[in-house]
Amino acid sequence: MKIFRSALCAALLAAPAAAQTPELSTFSIVACDPQNGFLGVAVQSRVVGAGSIVPAAEAEVGAVASQAAANVSFKRRGLELLRQGRSPEEVVAEFRRTDPGIARRQFAVMDARCRVAAFTGDSAQAWAGHRTGDHFSVQGNILTGAAVVDSMASAFRRAEAEGRPFGERLLASLRAGQAAGGDRRGRQAAGLLIVKKGGGYGGGDDVYADLHVEDAPEPILELERVYNIWMSVFHAEDHFLPGGTQAFAVPAGAHVCLLRNLLAKAGHGTRATGQFCAFDEEVIAALKAFQRAQNLPVSPSLSPQVAARLREVTGGRP
Repeated sequence: MKIFRSALCAALLAAPAAAQTPELSTFSIVACDPQNGFLGVAVQSRVVGAGSIVPAAEAEVGAVASQAAANVSFKRRGLELLRQGRSPEEVVAEFRRTDPGIARRQFAVMDARCRVAAFTGDSAQAWAGHRTGDHFSVQGNILTGAAVVDSMASAFRRAEAEGRPFGERLLASLRAGQAAGGDRRGRQAAGLLIVKKGGGYGGGDDVYADLHVEDAPEPILELERVYNIWMSVFHAEDHFLPGGTQAFAVPAGAHVCLLRNLLAKAGHGTRATGQFCAFDEEVIAALKAFQRAQNLPVSPSLSPQVAARLREVTGGRP
């Protein structure tokens, strides 16, 4: 019997412990762009899969981020309640009323009107907190300090004021949060979810971007790299000048059509007749004519200065 008990104890000690779901400490931003109809969530965490676990968004409905001891049902339920006409404050109140584990949760809810509400439970691991403002909420737990969310909020406001594309605003906020200290356990995963009505591949759905980095030494930098590739392929008109902020480095595509149409609206050259345009002599001639008319340096290239003037003259829409 003694030998049996010893063998049993040895077996129990050698057996792996029951798998335990890690608490999703992280920092994230939920935001909107009322002018262009974007809603989105961006997140970074020391937990693999954060880009799948934390965010949810539905075009013309709202966006939700659920983290800390994440109750992932908040994503589905939050969007359902928003769809029914509940305000973000009412959604938060409903979750607080019905979830017995609410003290450990952290989440943010935004509706299509850009109204936002956030919650950080008293038992969320320190440092934990959130900041809300016009068109955004930033939140995090197990952070190095309050400077993380404060820096995220400032970076988003600055990127929005500069008129940067929506995805770049979210990424700027994440980058600032990491620079201020981020998750005090380190980094592993990141994700970006953006929706817009008809903004998906070929206009077939509303998923403008849904990008994940599951395991990387610098997940935010890797997410930015993937984002730039994604945008240059699928949303070039929002990524490159004149509509975006990236250098006009690709000589053909939808962004060239946008340039051509904006120039035509400004009175130079003709509008595009298809969805694929080349930066050819006709476009270059129209660009130079616009530069001369605006007393700008004349060059066969599109600079940020010229792009900004073109957007100003045309309202940014062809």
